[in-house]
Amino acid sequence: MEQLKNWIIENPTIFSVVKYILLVVFVLILIQLIRRLLRKKVTDTVARYKSQKSIEIIGYVILIFLSFSYFTGNIKDFTLAIGIFTAGIAFTLQELILSIAGSLYIFIVKVYKPGDRIEINGIKGDVIDVDSIYTTMMEIGQWVSSDNYSGRIVKLSNAFVFKGPIYNYSQNFPFIWDEFNLPIKYGSDVELTKSIVIKIASETLSEYTSKSKAQWKEVVNKYYIEDAIVDPTLAITLTDNWIQFNLRYIVDYKKRRHTKHILNDKIHKELEKTKGKVTLASTTLELIEIPEIKVNLNKNDSL
Repeated sequence: MEQLKNWIIENPTIFSVVKYILLVVFVLILIQLIRRLLRKKVTDTVARYKSQKSIEIIGYVILIFLSFSYFTGNIKDFTLAIGIFTAGIAFTLQELILSIAGSLYIFIVKVYKPGDRIEINGIKGDVIDVDSIYTTMMEIGQWVSSDNYSGRIVKLSNAFVFKGPIYNYSQNFPFIWDEFNLPIKYGSDVELTKSIVIKIASETLSEYTSKSKAQWKEVVNKYYIEDAIVDPTLAITLTDNWIQFNLRYIVDYKKRRHTKHILNDKIHKELEKTKGKVTLASTTLELIEIPEIKVNLNKNDSL
């Protein structure tokens, strides 16, 4: 032991190099251990690849920083180096950490669950899976009109639950309000039109209306919200071209398009039976005749 101390005193440069090499080896081993841990714990291929790459990059940056600090003598305590290394890991993997925290938040608070229809980060779809890092959705809309599937499966980081609003179409109240406009020509029987539209809407939507009333009572009791009308309502607006009938009603969030089709089809058939008393309007264009211009040319006129 005494000989080792004497050797260190006699060869301070060699001892400093050996100490530096051991420090580098320790950091490299630590990086490999973390990479192996991530390889086992992170199941998603993309997240696993990115996290391991991030650890590798951080390791090289830390080694460069430690090398500079070691030979300039700025870092006296190795504990500080470990603290900096840990902080670097946390900064680089903040998205992964937020995703894991987001999955816990989704599970505990019950923000949404598989089977719910949501809109998050501008993407709308049905949730088909929620894991520790991603929420998987079957996309709705985009190039497809109405609430139809586009066919694309979207994976979205769970971290987005902390970054913006989440619209849930099915939680607590699995119904939505929808509406459409019916243009009726001036001179039509307005009262007859009103009775036809309300009758068809009430008969077609009776099941949704009765179920939604019970559900809405639970929502009113749970949240600070006023009561709402769930029965079909009709509003009339006079426009330049026609009388506009606006039908507003409640419907199952998954049957919006199909229900609108049924209502339009039934109303159109009933209006056809009125034999001209009620006529659907359409956009009309009035063409104004250009006045005739007569031009007389006299051959004797000179220029």
